[in-house]
Amino acid sequence: MEAGHHSIKIYPRKTNHLILNSAMEALGLLFHLLLLGLLVHAELNFTYKGFLKANVTTEGASFIKSDGILALTNDSVRLIGHSFYPSPIRFKNSNPNRTEAAVTFSTNFVFSISPKYPEIGGHGLAFVLMPTEKLKSLPNQYLGLPNDTDNARFFAVEFYVVQNVELQDINDNHVGIDISSLISNISEPAAYYSSNDNRSNSVALKSGEPIQAWIDYDSNKMLMNVSISPCGTLRPHRPLISFPIDLSLVLDEYMYVGFSASTGLLAALHYVHGWSFSIEGRAQDLDPRKLPFLNSKPNKLMHSKGFAVGITLASITLIFLAIIGVIQIIFRIRDGDEIMEDWEIEYRVHRFNYSELFSATRGFGEKNLVSSGGFGRVYRGVIRGTGLEVAVKRVYSGSRQGMREFVAEITSVGRLRHRNLVHLHGWCRKQNELLLVYDYFPNGSLDKLLYEDGPLKGKNLTWDQRYKILTGIAHALLYLHENCNQRVVHRDVKPSNTTHIVGTLGYLAPELTRTGKATTSTDVYGYGGADELVLVDWVRELHSRGEITRAIDPTLKNYHSGEAQLVLTLGLLCCHPHPDYRPTMRRVVQLLLGDATLPPLPHDIHMEVPIAITEYSDTFGDDSDNPSSQKMPSSSSKNSWTIGHTTRVTF
Repeated sequence: MEAGHHSIKIYPRKTNHLILNSAMEALGLLFHLLLLGLLVHAELNFTYKGFLKANVTTEGASFIKSDGILALTNDSVRLIGHSFYPSPIRFKNSNPNRTEAAVTFSTNFVFSISPKYPEIGGHGLAFVLMPTEKLKSLPNQYLGLPNDTDNARFFAVEFYVVQNVELQDINDNHVGIDISSLISNISEPAAYYSSNDNRSNSVALKSGEPIQAWIDYDSNKMLMNVSISPCGTLRPHRPLISFPIDLSLVLDEYMYVGFSASTGLLAALHYVHGWSFSIEGRAQDLDPRKLPFLNSKPNKLMHSKGFAVGITLASITLIFLAIIGVIQIIFRIRDGDEIMEDWEIEYRVHRFNYSELFSATRGFGEKNLVSSGGFGRVYRGVIRGTGLEVAVKRVYSGSRQGMREFVAEITSVGRLRHRNLVHLHGWCRKQNELLLVYDYFPNGSLDKLLYEDGPLKGKNLTWDQRYKILTGIAHALLYLHENCNQRVVHRDVKPSNTTHIVGTLGYLAPELTRTGKATTSTDVYGYGGADELVLVDWVRELHSRGEITRAIDPTLKNYHSGEAQLVLTLGLLCCHPHPDYRPTMRRVVQLLLGDATLPPLPHDIHMEVPIAITEYSDTFGDDSDNPSSQKMPSSSSKNSWTIGHTTRVTF
């Protein structure tokens, strides 16, 4: 009994010991979690005045420069750069109703964009919230973000410096909010509102100058505000964008926060100079004097008495000079047009009087403005006396070539005659200003029908109409390349074009961005992009999976399956990265008319960078029936197509 009794007393002592150990472990775990929670909470507010000691990750092409600037990309093509705060941040909390609500957050940062070719632009960068820091994206105009085929959830504020038709961009200098898609939910031209007169002041995002951005989300009001201004100026009192949104429907509980940028055929430097971020509070303001910059320093707010006096005197002088300038302009318009020089007479193309065009466009008024871009502005006008409705393009010559050579080039185009080319009725010169007078089309260009609202909204083009348009464009390019007196390279084949003669993103051949030399082959590349009316990379991907018909416009109810596959495949062939693999426009016309059959595509058609041309013998041969066609390397390929019933041409 004693032994048994003794053994009974041992077990309670063991049990108490185990309970004590478990309690100590639980307290330790609780303390650890409490400490971790405090640490995480402390990290939700940070300010980086430069990035040398910043707690951020760099992925892809991004890196931190020796001066502390965060570089998302350098000025090379086809790059992707990401930089994130290394840990996911909690962006949703449970409220008393046991539903999840997005938290209030605030951020401000200073960035700059310096395109390699400022006249054309680069792409841009974005502030992003992502569920993962490992992004699946392509090095092109997608800003390094997932494209629309990835079905990824994200929030982004984009600062974009090109106008991409496929993404329905409003212009080539805008700020937009993107919700899980690169087609912005809302966008505005880049600008800020001054505190004095509430006037909108334009901001050139691609100027290379530092720009400060503020992004604030109020979870109670469910309102997102975005503001920008040149670095060194005060924060605008009115946001550029104020967008109602419930972010709890967009964000996961934990998201990564940071920046993303990419380059495609157009390259640019994308820099972030400083960054401040806060959860449940306003982010700390950044002092421009303490941020790293390049050679140029940011504008500083000056308050000295001498500075104020200097500004006052300079303003008075500028106003005085402006008054004199206005008076001179009024007298010049009233006194009539410039005297025609002898060398201008030799071109024998109708020259309009400046006063005639000034009257036709109602003084180049805003109500008559049709479109604008890097080339100048286009106005609708009616020529008095004839009633001729015209489009007047007002071009300010910034060309290095002389006015004489410029006019000679334009007037040579005026001699072109083809039913699918816009007719040049004449021109006008006044000092360094050149005005070109074309046919006016009230329904606008092709892209208006395909992408935008307009007078023909709801009147979708049928397949037969689209096929006819593609064939007509091909005939026009064939005329320019081979059938006019002197070969003409269009340089900018795209749906929105009628008369624009400089390259545009998405329709630029890869070799054009390297050499700057336009050829008939670069026109073929542009035609391929206009042919598909979608992103080439996406169509390549679909073709590689045998799903190319997914690229067909979903609004098309009835279409010819064989013709549609021919058009899309031909578009890929025209957009081959290597110019020697592209067909001539004569070949394109023959294919569209059914006078030739499409051979198998080159086996590197899905590669962004093709294998060296010397490794293949498959290339387009010369047009034996057209001695003026572009010469191609000889070929011994076994792949060929049939032209008509007798001629066989090597592919």
